[in-house]
Amino acid sequence: MDKDLPQRMTPEEFRHWGRRVVDWIADYWASVEEFPVCSRNAPGEVRAQLPPAPPQQGEDFDDFLRDVERIILPGITHWQSPNFFAFFPASVSGPSVLGELLSAGLGIQGMLWATSPACTELETHVLDWMADMIGLPHRFKSSGPGGGVIQDSASSATLCALLAARERAEGMNCRQSGISLPLVAYASREAHSSVEKAVAIAGLGGGRLRLVEVDERLAMRPRALAEAVHRDREAGLHPFFVCATVGTTSSLAVDPVEEVGRVCAAEGLWLHVDAAMAGVAALCPEHEHLRQGLDCADSYCVNPHKWMLTNFDCDCFYVADRAPLVGALTVLPEYLRNAPTESGQVIDYRDWQIPLGRRFRALKLWFVIRYFGVEGLQSLIRKHIALAGEFAQWVAAHPDFELAAPPSLNLVCFRHGDGEEFNRWLLQQVNASGRSYLSHAVLDGKFALRLCIGQANTERSHVEGVWELLKDLAQESCP
Repeated sequence: MDKDLPQRMTPEEFRHWGRRVVDWIADYWASVEEFPVCSRNAPGEVRAQLPPAPPQQGEDFDDFLRDVERIILPGITHWQSPNFFAFFPASVSGPSVLGELLSAGLGIQGMLWATSPACTELETHVLDWMADMIGLPHRFKSSGPGGGVIQDSASSATLCALLAARERAEGMNCRQSGISLPLVAYASREAHSSVEKAVAIAGLGGGRLRLVEVDERLAMRPRALAEAVHRDREAGLHPFFVCATVGTTSSLAVDPVEEVGRVCAAEGLWLHVDAAMAGVAALCPEHEHLRQGLDCADSYCVNPHKWMLTNFDCDCFYVADRAPLVGALTVLPEYLRNAPTESGQVIDYRDWQIPLGRRFRALKLWFVIRYFGVEGLQSLIRKHIALAGEFAQWVAAHPDFELAAPPSLNLVCFRHGDGEEFNRWLLQQVNASGRSYLSHAVLDGKFALRLCIGQANTERSHVEGVWELLKDLAQESCP
């Protein structure tokens, strides 16, 4: 390699180092179970090993890989470990990573149909596939007034849904007059924090998000929603948006979307359904309850990058009517004008998202669906749900442990009977062991441990392993 002035990596060099990198990833996947799941690095430890200034001349690529092993890998928490049970899954797969690689190699900018027709049309088609796979109503498909788009995350989907709802509520008249309505949004107190952030980003003002009470299953109470809406109307405010959750972050609780939808229909409110992880389970017909009430929804999102073997980022966001979304997000400067756009015959996804630019994300999702097929993906989901069910049975049958919430799909919330301080200690010990990684939640004011199963290579032995670890730690601490 020319060390003086390297201008580019030649195709031959790329082929050589590309093989090395793919081999490295394959070796990593094969051995990921051997690493401590949670990184043991202290704050600042990675940066302390990096040079204070960038190199003035190019370095050898082989040194990069050595530094990945020496500096980066110890600072990684291994989300692909079969012993990773924290937060939510971030499962990847070979087809997904190869699709991402191909997207990066093509290096296209998919902001307009005209800038790469295949980028737009494949995305439209694959999102229609997904709509059929998870049983969405037909109006969410591109053949009607609605359609789907890939966002980076459910957080962005929530923001876009809220902006579309505001567009529908206020419309052109308010924008031209400069007068904004006193808008109010609603979600359950178990909803994701992205709803609160979306309200703040949209500039609705403080106190314009109502957190609705939940029932004993930690799902939104429709009557409480209706009462909150009526109070706000009587106070001269303008209710306009409701976010219902299918699978809350803390406990995977499912809001009664059908009943919430009836409130929204009666009050003229935009209903957004956040099904980020749990919505993937709707691939399986036996979980069709996750689709109930979607006929009333105005928008919906689900994340293949959580539980469908597709690497981050890939959120499938759907609207029943694209007009308010496009109306809220369209800005067309002269330099973007082109004949296909002017014809009205194409979709420009720049009008369906916050940023202008966009990557070719549809490739990796297309690869995953084609490689595994619907039946392969269903098999994985059923396996994870069955493993979570077994774990829940073990917890329920043990005299010292208890379930902290009804088990839901691939998530079990549980606790030891010795109180919050002991459970915090237990979580800390599990994670410090390096053998497993759990996270926590506070449910009804009580601390609980969470075990979420969703990694591609998690087997029963791994679930048994964390259960034995929990029991051993609990026993060792008892007199």
